Amino acid sequence: MTKLKLGPLEDDKPVKLTIELPAAVFRNLKSYAEILTRSGRAATPTEPAKLIAPMIERFMATDRAFAKARRNAAQRSPGSAERSG
Repeated sequence: MTKLKLGPLEDDKPVKLTIELPAAVFRNLKSYAEILTRSGRAATPTEPAKLIAPMIERFMATDRAFAKARRNAAQRSPGSAERSG
């Protein structure tokens, strides 16, 4: 089985956002969605747009510099973490 970084997609209340992607990025996103579906990690065919949020979430969760900057910002302004999240 293919080992993809994304797991099952959660159903969450979305916030509408419009973005433009380069054609090559969109083609790769479509390929990723197809592979995710074929690998059995998605119960139904996955729309490429549904992958964007989990991919960004995964990217930010594994970005050490972002995590460090966020921790530093929270230390400078106590209580900010509770308000933001």
